[in-house]
Amino acid sequence: MAEELVKIEGSKGEIYSSLIPQIKALVGDEKDLVANQANIAAALKHAFGFLWVGFYNVREDMMILGPFQGPIACTRIRKGKGVCGTVWETKKHIVVDNVDEFPGHIACSTLSKSEIVIPLIQECQVIAVLDIDSDQLTAFDENDVLYLNEICEWFVTTL
Repeated sequence: MAEELVKIEGSKGEIYSSLIPQIKALVGDEKDLVANQANIAAALKHAFGFLWVGFYNVREDMMILGPFQGPIACTRIRKGKGVCGTVWETKKHIVVDNVDEFPGHIACSTLSKSEIVIPLIQECQVIAVLDIDSDQLTAFDENDVLYLNEICEWFVTTL
């Protein structure tokens, strides 16, 4: 298991390329979902300084707040509600450049300006989502989509 993360400067792609092997080493052989989600959220927050990074886990008919880094958050989200609930319903990632323009956005923090949500899919079902908020408008791009999908797809294989 990794003891600490090596933070590099550079483009988003360079940071993700350095971070992904470190996340894989951090998770290692650990099988506990909560522990691994907590470390992944912490690694992403540390590397990029996002406002909020965390997971919502699907439990029957509701998503429940999982491990996160950042300001306090909404505890429960229904399918189809807000960005996270929409990702759960559609099984597709969403990038929101301005959360104030997303119909039905759930404002857990007024500091949040943009958001990306990536589904974790196992056996054709969304089991969780990775939710990342920024205090900057248009903070997420194709690099975030590519690398965060890679992290989530890999993470599901460890479960």
